[in-house]
Amino acid sequence: MQKTFCVIGGDARQQAAARALRRAGYTVLGPEGAGKAAYLLLPMPSDAVTPELAAVFAAARPGALALGGRVGPDVQAAARAAGLELEDYFRRPELASLNAVPTAEGCLCLLMQLRDRTLWQSPILVLGYGRVGRAVARRLAALGAWVTVAARSPEQRANARCAGCRAAALDQLPRLLPGFDAVVNTIPAPVLTRTELACLPAGALVIDLASSPGGTDFAAAKDLGVRTEHALSLPARCAPQTAGELVADTVLTILQERGKLP
Repeated sequence: MQKTFCVIGGDARQQAAARALRRAGYTVLGPEGAGKAAYLLLPMPSDAVTPELAAVFAAARPGALALGGRVGPDVQAAARAAGLELEDYFRRPELASLNAVPTAEGCLCLLMQLRDRTLWQSPILVLGYGRVGRAVARRLAALGAWVTVAARSPEQRANARCAGCRAAALDQLPRLLPGFDAVVNTIPAPVLTRTELACLPAGALVIDLASSPGGTDFAAAKDLGVRTEHALSLPARCAPQTAGELVADTVLTILQERGKLP
């Protein structure tokens, strides 16, 4: 039992995580094996108690460790009621940092698919310079895009300049936006409201990478004719093999820190 995982969810990322756990020497079962498992690997996001998840929790042994990503309050409550330990692996800073890579690559893929220009010599505005903003801006600059980073923090703006990008404060958006037909938002707060969106040139594209509800007023964008893409879960969509392996590596690190690995 101590070397057994129950993996819930059958998307490509979960399948890749299951394969990585098998390579690490674990027995991996599906939801039907919940009662035999020491560890439950929940999908990401784990924000709702689906019928499958409810059945797994009902069958799991009290004291089993459930590991999920972006675990919502309903799932937390259900896990407690079932007598399970619960840890959110997406809170681990190493996974958040590594996940920025497939997120950035997926963003570049969308920019190339949804536009009719090269990234090279394209002026592109990146909002925010956290983990994802840095990963996006650096890759765009490496491909020859003319990247401007808008960030609230003076330190982030300085770091963007050190990386070869232009930088501006967020309160300058109304002045900046007319010069960009491609904007990538990474800030999980309202930054592209109707006022800002109205400043964009005709045909502009906004790719919003921020977690729900994003930082863009999508209803206003539709009214104004601004093309938008709320690109959630890009690692699972664009690089599920890598994303699953990163989840498995993080989970194994958690077990090692808990003294659960031999």
